[in-house]
Amino acid sequence: MRCDAGPVRGVGHLVRCLALAEEFLARGHTVEFFGTVEGLDWAARQLADRGIARHPGPQHPAELVAVAARHRLDVMVLDSYELDPASSGALRAAGVVTLAIVDGDTRGQDADLYLDQNLGAAYDPPLPGRLLAGTAYPLLRDTVRAARPAAPRAAVPADRPRVLAFFGGTDAFGAAPVLTRLLLATGCPMELTVVVGRPDVAGELAALAPGPGQTLRAVGPTDELPTMITAADLVVSAAGTATWELCCLGTPAGLVCVVDNQRESYHRVVAEGIVAGLGELPALAAAGPAGGAARADAVGTLRALLTSPQRRAELAARAWSTVDGQGRARVADAVLALVTTGPDTVRPGLSASR
Repeated sequence: MRCDAGPVRGVGHLVRCLALAEEFLARGHTVEFFGTVEGLDWAARQLADRGIARHPGPQHPAELVAVAARHRLDVMVLDSYELDPASSGALRAAGVVTLAIVDGDTRGQDADLYLDQNLGAAYDPPLPGRLLAGTAYPLLRDTVRAARPAAPRAAVPADRPRVLAFFGGTDAFGAAPVLTRLLLATGCPMELTVVVGRPDVAGELAALAPGPGQTLRAVGPTDELPTMITAADLVVSAAGTATWELCCLGTPAGLVCVVDNQRESYHRVVAEGIVAGLGELPALAAAGPAGGAARADAVGTLRALLTSPQRRAELAARAWSTVDGQGRARVADAVLALVTTGPDTVRPGLSASR
């Protein structure tokens, strides 16, 4: 696995690589991690707890090829927006099966396989036999898969709904204070828990005053997040990797688009009625009439979710039916088939419309 994690990069790339690593480990294969994990004890512990060796991350194609040879790697998984796009082609030429995890753009890479786990992912020109696309393929960790309910949750009234808000492992774009203010502005009673990845964010939240019937609790990054998600009546989160975890767990969610590379997927899941859309973070944080209108819309959406068990149940049912939790097995099957048969084998039928 070649990816990086840090306060600015976030942990989304690492989390989905970890999920695929768990699948390979469960099948008896050896997994090694190449990359940086900057200042994130929680993220580094995820690798250590799984017995995955961690090495510095090569930045250039020739270095990656040399590392693959030195470690006798059969497969390299590349999950980065920053690596030289020539890396995948160089690895292929050296006989290393290469999977590139992408989000709407291959960046000119030449991999054996591409994985885009986003709803409705499609590419022009198409990548016949080389693209694993859509919500049949999200990479989900053991803890998420184990918490998946056997059926969608029913509509259950709640006088004080339990609300969980989290925005990635680091909340690199500062969404937590913005969305916490919007939740409290609904005026609805709630028990609100916010996962906080940075001390400065914790300080901002501590200065907020909940209204009547509202409580606000801040917690640090935790391995118990899947359990907290399933216990919540509503989750508010960023439209990144967590989208597919929330779907697998059948959780009613309101999502915010915090960065440009989330925009396309965000609008698709909102249009499909899988989640409720709260808008884009820059608009929600903006000053002036436009920012005020964006915040008013988001508050109205959140109020409707908090006061309507039926609306929450409808979202939960659509989400649960969208992601079945078996995506990583399908990806591993496709990758290992190439190790067995050779990367030049024609692989029809891999692309999925959803």
